[in-house]
Amino acid sequence: MPRRFAEISFTPSVKATQSHYGSREANLGFEQADDPKNILSERERQFIVARDGFYQATVGENGWPYVQFRGGAPGFLKVLDEQTLGYADFRGNLQYLSIGNLKTNPHISLILMDYANRRRLKIWAQASVIDVQDDPELIARLASPGYQADVERAIILKVEAYDWNCPRHITPRYTETEINERILSPLMARLAALEQENQMLKTASLSPVRQE
Repeated sequence: MPRRFAEISFTPSVKATQSHYGSREANLGFEQADDPKNILSERERQFIVARDGFYQATVGENGWPYVQFRGGAPGFLKVLDEQTLGYADFRGNLQYLSIGNLKTNPHISLILMDYANRRRLKIWAQASVIDVQDDPELIARLASPGYQADVERAIILKVEAYDWNCPRHITPRYTETEINERILSPLMARLAALEQENQMLKTASLSPVRQE
C-alpha cells in the first residue's frame, strides 16, 4: 500500500525530477510502505496539540500559492478524531486570502514546527470553512478559554496524509516558556542553592569558637 503523501505529492513531474537528480530509486521506499500515513497515531496527536502555531499553504484561482502563519494558545489546533483537525480562526487583517482561496480550492498543507527539538510534521488535508453563526457549538468546542481573540469561523481539516520531515537544517529556536524551563529555572534553582550554602558558611564563620 503506497503512502498517501507520495500519491499526492509525487506527481509525474516530481518523479521525473527525482530521476534527473538520481533519487528516484531511494524515493520508491516512500511509495511502497505498509503504513499509508493518513491516520494520526498518538505520536502525531501529542505533537499537534502541543504546538502554539503552524504554517499553512493554500492556492488561489490564479495558481499562486499563499503561505500564512496561524498562531494561538498551545493546543488551539485540536485533534477531533484520528483523521480530523480543527481550529478557531481569529479575526486578522481582514484580507481573507486563505479563506478566499479555500472557497475555490479546499486543498491545504500545514507545516508544524518544534524548533527546540528539531522536529517538523507536514500535513496534507481538505479544508472546510464554517462561519460562527452556522455552528456555534463547534466554535465553542474549538475555542481556547482565556485566549483574548475574536473568533470568526472554524476551519475543519480532513487529513489526507502526513509525513515527518528530516531534522537536518532545522536551526534550534526557543520560546520564552522553553527558555524558562530549560535554562532560567535550573539556573535560578542553582543560584538559590548556592545562596543558601553561602549563608550557612557565613553563619558558621560568625559563630564563636568553643574553647576547651
